[in-house]
Amino acid sequence: MRPRFPQDAMAGPVHYEVYIRKTPPASWALEMATEDRKQAVEAAEDLMRDGRACAVRVTKETLDPETMEFASVVVLNRGAPELKRKAPVRDADAGPVCRGVQDLYAPHARELIGRVLEDWLNRQAATAFELLHRPDLAERLEASGVELQHAIQKVAVPEAQALGQTVHELVRHYQRLAEQAVERVLQSGRRNLFPNLDEQSVADTAQRLSGAPDRAFIMGGAVSGALAGLRGARTRLDRLMDLCDQAPTEGAPRALVMVPIEQILCELFASRSGLAQILGPALDQGASLAAVVRMVAPREVGLLTGQDPKLAVLVPQVEGAAARLGERMAAGEFPLLSAALARMVLRELMSQRRLRPGDAEGEIDILRALAMTLTATAGRLLTLEEVQTAFSERSKGLVTADFVAVYVKGCPHVLCEAERLTRLCENVTGAANKRSAARWLDACVASLRFETEIRSSSQTPGQKLAALQGLQRAARNAALSERDGEAIAAALGVVGGAVEADARLVAQIGRAPAPAPQKLAALLRLAAAETGPTGPVADRAKAEALRLLRTPDVRASLTAAPDAAQTLKPLIKAAGLAA
Repeated sequence: MRPRFPQDAMAGPVHYEVYIRKTPPASWALEMATEDRKQAVEAAEDLMRDGRACAVRVTKETLDPETMEFASVVVLNRGAPELKRKAPVRDADAGPVCRGVQDLYAPHARELIGRVLEDWLNRQAATAFELLHRPDLAERLEASGVELQHAIQKVAVPEAQALGQTVHELVRHYQRLAEQAVERVLQSGRRNLFPNLDEQSVADTAQRLSGAPDRAFIMGGAVSGALAGLRGARTRLDRLMDLCDQAPTEGAPRALVMVPIEQILCELFASRSGLAQILGPALDQGASLAAVVRMVAPREVGLLTGQDPKLAVLVPQVEGAAARLGERMAAGEFPLLSAALARMVLRELMSQRRLRPGDAEGEIDILRALAMTLTATAGRLLTLEEVQTAFSERSKGLVTADFVAVYVKGCPHVLCEAERLTRLCENVTGAANKRSAARWLDACVASLRFETEIRSSSQTPGQKLAALQGLQRAARNAALSERDGEAIAAALGVVGGAVEADARLVAQIGRAPAPAPQKLAALLRLAAAETGPTGPVADRAKAEALRLLRTPDVRASLTAAPDAAQTLKPLIKAAGLAA
């Protein structure tokens, strides 16, 4: 008999199902089921009107009392047409991914169980590993009925499409498999097969189970049972660390304890809610990732934060149970967990999720902190190529028009915008992203607004030229392409030339009633682009310095003051005036 849908557990021989496709190439997904035709049609219309689906379909399902199978008739079909797909080729030898109860204990199966039962497991404060080893959880899930049926359907539908088999066939298979798995755990509980670690030490239990045929299953039940009644991921992590402290020191008995603990830890940290509870719910996404890196590699991150006070502020401290776990991972324990956390950080970096929602400048800061910490750990957790690829992917989101608009929105003047865009150029990676960031900066500094605001600013000419020189230097250090770097430097040089022309600064220095060495020093610093940008300003300063050097009075004063002449030699060389 075909199991009923979870939403229509009370349904009679006729009910209506609403399916949606969120995008044109997507497959149909069941949204709801009801016995009321009007309610189903109205729900479908609402989904289309609210933009939550690109296509909807309502079907009438009629139960045949003889075959106990449903016959479907399409009542409503609206939205984007369905794309034609090649029918899957049915393999006669193909079968369900999980064929026996033992297959449910494999890592990929537990991951799937955790995904389809995520809400239920969160309510129970448990992981999929615990569900497969704790009689109390298995009994609750069996009693829920609807939760289990819904989970089975979510597994069977996509698998049926992939294998070319019927959904009903796979639903029946996984229903039998679930019943067998639940019965196995319940029977083990009735026979008191799982030791109580409150009554006997985990070390003694591991020694006693060595060589037993079901030792992994029994120890898994014992460790899972030790977490019963504990709510909150941080409390549960503390308990697991206590078990680690009590575990045998070496050999197979130690592995018997540490393996199930690591499997539970992997599932505990895979949950967003669990991760937030362990590291702190007040942390945003960027700080959470930084804390994960610090927990996995406390030594490397500790060295970096000790040398960089700003980095120490950006990377949160890891305390309590998380710090205890970090020490064990730094010592080489839990390699699967370390790898899983490192991959999780990479996935989040490559996703579209913002690290600091609502704080574009903070996004740059935390991204730089993550780049430094992950690069320091490259080779132990991830390869340098993987780190570079992740940050290149993340950088794509930093050069979009939306992000840049938010990033410069709070700037009070155009010079602040240019400084922020220069910093953006420094912090993105990847040739294409560098080009995009350089285009934003070039558009800013080459604009009429930039020149107008700089020239009309209340700052002194010297301050304006120093600011332009600082932008040029930062752009050169941003590792931009030669073409982009030259274009930005040239644009800044033109503005610098206009500022100098407005104030006639070079001429004023040349005519100033000051000692010749002092005037030459000021001109040579401008010529060497130390106090102003390259371009017209440097050229005029160089020409004026040459004019002064050819003057007999200046030559005489330099000859009379050899120390001053010696001080000017490095500046003359830097300005390109040395013979």
